[in-house]
Amino acid sequence: MGFATVQVVRSMTKKAKPGRFTEAELELMNILWECGSSTVQGVVDHLPPGRPLAYTTVQTVLNVLHRKGSVRRRLRDRAYHYEAAVSRFDAASNALHDLVHKLFGGSAEEVVLAMVKSRQLSPQKLSELRKLVEDADGRSRK
Repeated sequence: MGFATVQVVRSMTKKAKPGRFTEAELELMNILWECGSSTVQGVVDHLPPGRPLAYTTVQTVLNVLHRKGSVRRRLRDRAYHYEAAVSRFDAASNALHDLVHKLFGGSAEEVVLAMVKSRQLSPQKLSELRKLVEDADGRSRK
């Protein structure tokens, strides 16, 4: 096997970082995070009204998530039961890390400024954020 072939095989076998989900994958992950272990039918039953996905589509997406390492599955009776292998916090942290680096050049401060400028923070959340910054600033001076 040549060097290029080894590189391609390595890149194909790497697990995706948690937090890199398509819209459909994220929708199913949210169901698993909220409901816990579930069969394909259980996931289908928890889809929001007006968002009908075929059983086979849900099954395919869950299998993709399993291959990515984002969900675990166990065979019970004659059905697989799927559960999140990645916490919502870890997935969100990775997604946020990607966002900060891809759109804001690695500057978390620029993300916060963009949220303030676009009025995505309520006055209450902005006040909480101010307090957190003041507390952190006070600790760093000690």
